[in-house]
Amino acid sequence: MKLTAYIFLLVLALLLVPAVHAEDAQDWNTRGQYANTIGDYTNAITYFDRALALDKNMASAMAGRAVALNGLGRYEDALAAAEAALAIKTDATALNAEASAHYNLGHWNESVTAYNRLLVIQPNLPAPFCTQGAAYLQLNQSADAVNAYKSCTALDPQNFWAWSNLGLALMRDGRNQEALGAFDRGTAITILNATLWNNKGGALLELAQYQDAVSAFKKALNLDPGYTEAEQNLGRAMGKSQIFTITGQNTPVPTITRLGTLSSETTAPPITPAAPVIPPTQQLSGTPVPVPTRTTYTPIPPAIALIALLGAAGILIRGRDRKK
Repeated sequence: MKLTAYIFLLVLALLLVPAVHAEDAQDWNTRGQYANTIGDYTNAITYFDRALALDKNMASAMAGRAVALNGLGRYEDALAAAEAALAIKTDATALNAEASAHYNLGHWNESVTAYNRLLVIQPNLPAPFCTQGAAYLQLNQSADAVNAYKSCTALDPQNFWAWSNLGLALMRDGRNQEALGAFDRGTAITILNATLWNNKGGALLELAQYQDAVSAFKKALNLDPGYTEAEQNLGRAMGKSQIFTITGQNTPVPTITRLGTLSSETTAPPITPAAPVIPPTQQLSGTPVPVPTRTTYTPIPPAIALIALLGAAGILIRGRDRKK
């Protein structure tokens, strides 16, 4: 009986040995998501690849991989990964990665469509509206761009880039007075951005407020003395101001083809893209959330293990008593 009890205890002990460092797809996926939050995209791809090797249908790992590839500028690969994730499951992270990849590849229509799909799922994120507005401007759809930027500024009123781009969209739509109001909102948030002052100067020049335009362009150059376009715009504004002062008449202003920079080029104005959408699950709040340590496990529940141990102990005690 004693030998049987010892064998039983030995088998039970082997069963209770924890499987330390057990790895599964979710472990690697968690590590990949964490790496994305801190911008460690190279390692993130490694982690997601290991997760997908264990579970090829893990949509969150495939979507996270698309985010990392976008972060590395591998937009074609990111697009393929995002589409693979969406083939498994409709996911906000994958939709955002798809839209961002299309935008960076210059696929303006596809980017707009992808952002529309994303905004159905997550309508309260400002960044998708801002980037969609930039895509609309590239498509020369100024009214749609205005609406997108208005949604962005409503959700993120302290984003001065959004106000600046809203101003550019309004100027493109011929609404210069409203554009000036948008630039005013931007400079109320920060007075330390040269592009914003240059764009504001453009609106003032369009409105024939030449002295104020001169002041705006000078502020842009004070912040960035090497800002060539602001320097050129200042020269134009000063020339208009002198003509107006000498003649006492408002000389017709030439058509401005590059809103915001007022050069003679006919290309669209440079638009500062909004930041990529960071899904809420990947946003940082002060310090990164540490990667959860792997949990160990036992093949049988603790309560059953305890009962088994007590039973084994009882067998040993009875065997000892019988010998006595």
